[in-house]
Amino acid sequence: MRDVAVIGVGCTEFGEHWSTSFRDLFVKAGTLALEDAGVSGEKLDALYVGNMSAGRFVEQEHIGALIADYAGLASNHVPSTRVEAACASGGLAFRQAVIAVASGMEDVVVAAGVEKMTDVGTGASVDMLASAADREWEGFAGATFPGLYAMIANDYMHRYPLTREQLAEVAVKNHENGSKNPIAQFRNRITVDTVLSSSLVADPLRLFDCSPITDGAAAVVVVPLERAHEFTDSPVKVLASAQASDTIALHDRRDISTLDATVAAGKRAFARAGLTHKDIDLVEVHDCFTIAEICAIEDLGFCKKGEAGRLTAEGATALNGDLPVNTSGGLKACGHPVGATGIKQICEVVTQLRGEAAGRQVDAEVGMAHNVGGTGATVVVHILGA
Repeated sequence: MRDVAVIGVGCTEFGEHWSTSFRDLFVKAGTLALEDAGVSGEKLDALYVGNMSAGRFVEQEHIGALIADYAGLASNHVPSTRVEAACASGGLAFRQAVIAVASGMEDVVVAAGVEKMTDVGTGASVDMLASAADREWEGFAGATFPGLYAMIANDYMHRYPLTREQLAEVAVKNHENGSKNPIAQFRNRITVDTVLSSSLVADPLRLFDCSPITDGAAAVVVVPLERAHEFTDSPVKVLASAQASDTIALHDRRDISTLDATVAAGKRAFARAGLTHKDIDLVEVHDCFTIAEICAIEDLGFCKKGEAGRLTAEGATALNGDLPVNTSGGLKACGHPVGATGIKQICEVVTQLRGEAAGRQVDAEVGMAHNVGGTGATVVVHILGA
């Protein structure tokens, strides 16, 4: 297997793009990534596109072919494959691109993610997102994603020392980071009182505990490490790629406060990279809800169960903390166009490792990205190094 490097990244602004189409969002992100890598479309060997539900959000299926066509790659017959794993679609698309290059099957590959979620009403988007859970046993019973993560939060807070104020600190910290990110959907700072006084969504989760409905796209270019310097002076090496699965329904889990797929994928990534937790300088975790960030920090092994809330409140996960978490603003503030989120996380880690994150820059040589599908039925973890 060959070593793999990221040589280019590109990301649209995340938000409500009423006047920009699904395909235009992708092309913009892809163009930015190719320009950053110094690669022309004619040199591409393959394309992997993370997308959860274009068929329902924009009534368009056959996404791989659509993107290849609209990106001008159809004339060269570049193979283009859609990858779907709910909210982990982007992270899995990146993993497929890494595998393709590492195996020697392909040399220059784009991994991308795109979702346009605001073309439908809130009720429709909530229902579409609920399809990432077990439709028969959860969705038909009325369980939404805020409801399922509220179950996780209630179970967690019953068993571990997490206060409502500490949970709010996750949102406060991520909005602070998002305020420094030019692509973030929300660039406003908030307070604990802002979170606690926002409308109740699913007890104990309030509006500011939840990631938003978002349009956006992100793309990266990967090549064999041995060829990376043909294109750039600052390649970022992929040190590990790991994936794990779990039951799709919460009621079948061993422990709903611990995402066992995160535990498994994290352990595999550390083993493959030959690194320990002390080697990680920053991590982008899947904070679709504030409780998800708390669980992720612990399930990845950065602290013991029940400690993440206190550490967050003490500033350990802030930009100047011992382990900066979600320097991009996370899903909470940067936004969550579900198919694109996993790629955006890779873009952020690469940008940080290249020292190009401007006002939110941290001192980092090794970074991690953690992308979750549904309530943890699919988890993808990557470790990258400068």
